[in-house]
Amino acid sequence: MLVKVEAAGVCLSDVHLVDGSLTPVHLTGDTVTLGHEVAGTIAERGPGVTGWTTGRRVVLQAGEVRDGRVLTRGVDYDGGWAGYALATVETLVPLPGPIPFEQGAIIPDAVSTPWGAITTTADVRPGQAVGLWGIGGLGAHAVQLLRAVGACPVIAVDPAPAARRRALDFGADLALDPADPSLADRVLAATGGRGLEAAFDFAGAAAAREQALTLLAARGCLVLVGLSAQPLTVPDATRFSYLQHRILGHYGSAEDAVARVTALVEGGRLDFSRSITDTYLLADAAKAVERLRTKEGDPIRLVLRP
Repeated sequence: MLVKVEAAGVCLSDVHLVDGSLTPVHLTGDTVTLGHEVAGTIAERGPGVTGWTTGRRVVLQAGEVRDGRVLTRGVDYDGGWAGYALATVETLVPLPGPIPFEQGAIIPDAVSTPWGAITTTADVRPGQAVGLWGIGGLGAHAVQLLRAVGACPVIAVDPAPAARRRALDFGADLALDPADPSLADRVLAATGGRGLEAAFDFAGAAAAREQALTLLAARGCLVLVGLSAQPLTVPDATRFSYLQHRILGHYGSAEDAVARVTALVEGGRLDFSRSITDTYLLADAAKAVERLRTKEGDPIRLVLRP
């Protein structure tokens, strides 16, 4: 299918691909068109394709399985930082009319990735105490999603005052500075002394992971969502084993995640209108990448428009 791109998100992963700190695993060749968060309209159907009409509004899945390998759009094959993008039928998700293209585009990855981490990998249940480290593009949406599934309390941790304010605005019960010497006491007080049943690292930072491990409740889990090449250290291996803690890796989301989140937005359960910090022309993609790299204006998500 040929899709006319109407909006494409700019992710921190794109910044890392540009600066070389993230290397595609399955890319054939030396170059790739970035952009794994894409929304647009069907411009042309492929041979034999039925059930889809030209002009239909769609969101593209951030990746797909080919020959048993998970490939990511805009990383392992060409993505949506372009006027048009190619997509298999299996990666198309209808985008309801009331949802703007800019908001629809960020659902793959920026929303579906934390959704998968919360509902599938950690299997968070209503009433469970949850903490999350890093309230950027993924963490900000995770706060909203945790409230949607009934987690309580939702405790956000971030060194930036603006990020902590954002966490509270988006529904966190408590927002803490990781350097606060009373952090552990405040987490225990907020959770009735039991600690966190699930913790999420959206920052990909070793210090965040180590701190989260010290705050887990018995049989609690730490889910690694933020990508990092840094080693992971368990501060107290005896305590880790005695309390039967778990560390779980997470990447992407299930095939139905984008459709489920889209339905929640259409149904008024989720609102991502505050997530789009700014929009740039595709020709100014370099400016958007630099702004996200420097965090100028504390952006949540930047979007490119062809």
